[in-house]
Formats: sequence, structure tokens, C-alpha cells
Amino acid sequence: MSRRDKAPVAADALQSALVVGAFGRHCLIETDDGQRLIAHPRGKKNQAVVGDRVLWAATGDEASIERLQARRNLFYRQDEIRTKSFAANLDRVLILIAAEPEFSESQLSRALVAAEAEKITPIIALNKSDLSEPFARAWARLAPYRAMGYTVLPLGLAPRSEGLQDDGVIALIDALRGHHTLVLGPSGSGKSTLINRLVPEAQAETGEISQALNSGKHTTTNTRWYWVDALNAPDQRGALIDSPGFQEFGLHHIEPTRLAECMPDLRQYLGQCKFYNCTHLHEPGCAVLAQVAESGQGGTISERRHRIYAQLFEELSQQRW
Repeated sequence: MSRRDKAPVAADALQSALVVGAFGRHCLIETDDGQRLIAHPRGKKNQAVVGDRVLWAATGDEASIERLQARRNLFYRQDEIRTKSFAANLDRVLILIAAEPEFSESQLSRALVAAEAEKITPIIALNKSDLSEPFARAWARLAPYRAMGYTVLPLGLAPRSEGLQDDGVIALIDALRGHHTLVLGPSGSGKSTLINRLVPEAQAETGEISQALNSGKHTTTNTRWYWVDALNAPDQRGALIDSPGFQEFGLHHIEPTRLAECMPDLRQYLGQCKFYNCTHLHEPGCAVLAQVAESGQGGTISERRHRIYAQLFEELSQQRW
């Protein structure tokens, strides 16, 4: 009988821990007294993600994850082939984009929708403020998101930067203080630079895990939790969760009829349409379409944002046939 096939451990022998790293079938857990251990799930599949609270038992020199505790939320994406879970029990999702290379507004909108669906507060940070003209263009593109009430912060990260200089990082820290935040961003956005800036020991910790697992290949594409002293608040320790970069962000877990609820500029007009089941695409008497029609004269929904909504609605509707 293998270790994973043994009878469950008695409840009074279980201890609580936080999942702070996920590496394939392995997890890194942090016990309530701060000790970190390599852990394996009971059964064939690892259901735990970074940010989960788990109950575990000692099995020789290893730990066995016996049970997941209830989650507040789970931030994930889903396409036709697979589901990718990033982290659980989050307070914030920091979406880091850059003036160059030009960011995809569709990808930004998808990440925002995923956060809204799980009731996680998103923060947008636009990097490369030192590139004046590209940054000005990118900042203008973000005007609808500022109008929706999202926090949008400028950043001027550079790999050579040291300390907390006045390049937007201090304002970002203020926005994240006391929260557990997933950092999300496409390649080239400066995510690694930000993590290394706030967590100088991050690369060293990654090396230690590589040695513990006797492999380095699982440490560059998986999610890690870092406590960050600069983010601490009187009532809660602040943390950053580093995630793999992404090029696609599927939303197949969201019903098309729920999409408008996850887009604040559309959400404020729900319930004001002529028809209760309005799709906000073509129906007469649609309050959303009325705002789009007036987008140049005071309307609060831009044509570009409505186009993104329409594309997502079509995508999410087609997958269900």
C-alpha cells in the first residue's frame, strides 16, 4: 500500500498551513509557526493552489496534504482545452502592463472580468513611464478604465533600479499594503523586475526550491507566494504572489449572460433596458446601447469597450453549443 493510498489521518492529528508554492505535483507549504515544507497531495491529483489553506499531516520527512479548507475566491482562466488556476484567497489582482510593447486591451479586459467574477479588487499599473510618447498614448487608452473607478497607476521600473525610488513604486506599495496580491502580466511588462525589486531574495528562494525538488525546470513557470515587509499593515501581513506570464486568457467559465455584470461601465445600466433578457447587442430600448451611441457626447460606454464586450459575448456563447 502506497503512502497516498493509506487511510485518512485522524482529524486531531492534522495541522494547518498555507500553500506558498505550487510545482506540478509538489507544493510548498508554510506552517503556522513559519516552517516551510515540501508537501504532496493525497490522491493522484493536486487540487491545492497558492493561497489555499490546507490541513496536513507529517509522513516521515515529508508532509501529506489531507484536506483543502474553504476558499474565499479562486482566480483562474479557462479555455477550450484546460483550466489554469493562479491563486486563491486573494484581496487584489495587480495587472501590470507596459507602454511598450503595446498592451492588448482585450487581454486586459479579460483579466479584469475574471477578477470581477471572483469579487477580487483589480489594480492596473502601466509601466515604462520613461518612454514619454508611447506612455502618453497608452495612458490615454486607459481613460475608460479610470472613469470606471479602477485604480490605474504609472510606473517607471528599470532593472537597474534599487531601493524604493520615486518611480511609482511607493504609490503602488501604498495601494497594496495589507493585502494579498496576485501579480499578473504578459511578457515584457516588467513583472520580474517588480518582483525582484520588492522581493530581493526571490531568486535565491527559487534556487533553494530547485535543489529541494532536485529539478530546476518546474520553478520558472509556476506560482510563488512572497511575504513583503514593505506591504505589511497593522492588521495584516502583505504578500505578493508571482505568476507565470500569459498570452491568452480564456473566460469559458463565465456565462455570457453574466458578462455585463463583470464590466463596471455596462453594469451600472443593468435593469434599465426595455427587455429583461437584453443582451446589449442589438435590442431596441437597450440602456447600454444608448450610452454607446452617445459615447462622443457624454455617453459613458466607449465604442471600443462595447466592441470588446460583443466579441467576448460571441466567444462565450459559441462555446456552449
